[in-house]
Amino acid sequence: MVHRRPVRPFLSAVAAGLLLGTLGGCSGAGDDGSAEPTASRTTGSATTGSNPAAASGDTRSDPSPPRSPSPTPSAAATKLDFTPDPSRAPKTRAQALRLARSVAAEPVTWGPGFVKRSPYENDPDAWPVLDKDCVWQLEPVPATVLASLTRNSELPAEGGKGPIRVTAVVSVHRTVKDATWEMAGTLEETLRCPEQQLRQGERITELASQGADYGLLGNFASEDTLTESGKYSSDVLGGPHYYYWVQSRMAQVTVAVVGKGAEGRSEDEVDAALLQGVGQMLSSIESELEAAAK
Repeated sequence: MVHRRPVRPFLSAVAAGLLLGTLGGCSGAGDDGSAEPTASRTTGSATTGSNPAAASGDTRSDPSPPRSPSPTPSAAATKLDFTPDPSRAPKTRAQALRLARSVAAEPVTWGPGFVKRSPYENDPDAWPVLDKDCVWQLEPVPATVLASLTRNSELPAEGGKGPIRVTAVVSVHRTVKDATWEMAGTLEETLRCPEQQLRQGERITELASQGADYGLLGNFASEDTLTESGKYSSDVLGGPHYYYWVQSRMAQVTVAVVGKGAEGRSEDEVDAALLQGVGQMLSSIESELEAAAK
């Protein structure tokens, strides 16, 4: 029987980093499914090495402490209490897609009122790449990735408030090393491009990233975590509005959540949805990959 870790400890642990602005990483998904930063965007090499904690920064203002935090692991803990079963690790594209679809957040995952946003799922054979001009383009999925799935949801506009748009991305790499390199490379993108074009009429600016291995800067939820904060503007929704992105790695799988605010929406509303999304996805990865308790 597979040990299933409760979702709540993940939420509180990630909240310590997210709501206090102590973690770091890079970007989201175009409203029409076009190229834009997702969970996994850089593979193969990275000059900073495999430790994503090399960069830092945060543009968030007046951060609030996490609500009702649960106890965090002992300071003596040096690694995540997670042991993957090699026999459960995806080895084919079909296995990876099944896992990605099982893990990727659905509308109900984000909280009450969220619905599917069109396009709901991306083409799993497409991979967003940030070009030399800091514009996101779609390319074929690299050989180091078995599958990558993106899902888009939103809390619709109502009562004079704009929509909260969220994106979940699950990328299943061939090896843990491939996933680790991808995390490191992701950090470099913000350093190179603090302003990025997501698609025609959409931009993110004032980007600042930070990374943390397990046990650092409040990360007790995953083996590696990155976050990115900034401002989002679009021809449709105006702006600048609040923008936040979180990416985490467990074994050979990376997951990312992106939140975009709008007129009348608070940072706390966006954060609450992101915590729900990333917490549930991390819990699902453990359920899928963890070795049975002895």
